[in-house]
Amino acid sequence: MYIVMATPECAPVAKAGGLGDFVHGLSRELASHGHQVDIILPKYDCLRYDRVQDMETYHSDLWVPFYDRAVHCDVERGEVDGLQCFFVDAHSEHGFFNRGAIYGDADDPDRFTFFSHAILSFLLAAGKRPDIIHCNEWQTGLVPVLLFERYAAMGLDRTRVCYSLHNLGHQGWTTPHVLHMNGLDAGRLMVPDRLQDPGNPGAVNLMKGGIVFSNFVTTVSPRYAWEIQHTEQGMGLQGVLRTHDRKFGGVLNGIDTNTWNPATDAFIPVPYDANHLADKGANKTALRNRLGLVDAAKPIVAVISRLDRQKGIELIRHGIDFSLEQGAQFVLLGSAQDPAVNAQFWEAKKVLQESADAHLELGYDEELSHLIYAGADMILIPSVYEPCGLTQMIAMRYGCVPIVRRVGGLADTVFDANYNDRPFEERNGYVFDELSFDGLESAMKRAIGLWWEYPDYFRQLRLNGMRMDNSWARPAQDYLSIYEHIRVR
Repeated sequence: MYIVMATPECAPVAKAGGLGDFVHGLSRELASHGHQVDIILPKYDCLRYDRVQDMETYHSDLWVPFYDRAVHCDVERGEVDGLQCFFVDAHSEHGFFNRGAIYGDADDPDRFTFFSHAILSFLLAAGKRPDIIHCNEWQTGLVPVLLFERYAAMGLDRTRVCYSLHNLGHQGWTTPHVLHMNGLDAGRLMVPDRLQDPGNPGAVNLMKGGIVFSNFVTTVSPRYAWEIQHTEQGMGLQGVLRTHDRKFGGVLNGIDTNTWNPATDAFIPVPYDANHLADKGANKTALRNRLGLVDAAKPIVAVISRLDRQKGIELIRHGIDFSLEQGAQFVLLGSAQDPAVNAQFWEAKKVLQESADAHLELGYDEELSHLIYAGADMILIPSVYEPCGLTQMIAMRYGCVPIVRRVGGLADTVFDANYNDRPFEERNGYVFDELSFDGLESAMKRAIGLWWEYPDYFRQLRLNGMRMDNSWARPAQDYLSIYEHIRVR
């Protein structure tokens, strides 16, 4: 099968969050089964060019419609971890992809609808006829709209679209000008059963367009699929998703088990696995030495996270103090875009700077994240909502026990040590329901208490998590089943 991944991100060359890991991990797994996978993304000026091999110009005469004219583009081809990637380089005075960052500009809807149009223009011009275009997030939501409205009649009539929703907190709200910009009939499309936003009749909702016009819609965990249909987590799209329920489902993400493998991880001083768990202790000592924590017989609770409202920042801040009250140490690695949140954690860092049991690293450091997973005993993830979450899966692979709120993919992957019907060997962490300090404390107290009082049971929880299969193998098979279901035979 020939599959094209249409995406604004692909790790490690263009990554702002979990979407980049999704595209990279799923594409590698699909390719390992013999399928042809091409990835198409913008040629950002902030691309990690050092991670692209053998980049060359593949198509130098691409003209993408833009209002009543066309923009000239080159398409570069390169290899990223064995995957063939195509990079759209737009030669426009708008500098669509020359912003020094992937997202964050007021004209992001213009930038990414242009990119969506460029994807289909490129496929048509280059004679590529994929069985499946797998689109991701609102940034490629216009691809299935353009395919149905224009490009199917031009030669892409056998191509079908699978569309993945990664976070409904960002839906691509904009004005009808993007439809005119891309040669689409706003009068026909700005209606309730097409691209008109449910909460604002004057706005275009690009994610909604992707849902309506694609052949199948997925999201990144079964629990999140239910939440966005039946709770406020749908953020206005609940009714749209229920209408299209027959072509909608949740597929749990996987993690890259080559990158996240304590037995081969080059970023940790002492490798280990489930059969050599005692060697994890050397990494705990190394983590303390690096961050200036006292080397004592105490558990380490960690947070590795973006610091924003979705991640439960009030509970994270409370978790620092509660960990110390319970005799544990605390390590945080994260950054905040919101100035108020950033100031809050810098103040906490200042307050704790003399502590021998706490360290807050405000920024992101890939190497340090590996050492924290390897050295910490528990990881705290008190999210307000969490479509899937990779942190808990990575942590478990490193024998780090997750403490999570029962939402989204966290509920699908973490099973409480005490309150669960599963056999003990399938229990792997601690879970709470209430978005409150009391709820958080109840789970943290049980987890830290087990470390202090019943070390053998705590060790077994570590091993249970390490033995879980959170690879891309099963999700890739689920996606292949979806592709087979919608493809033209």
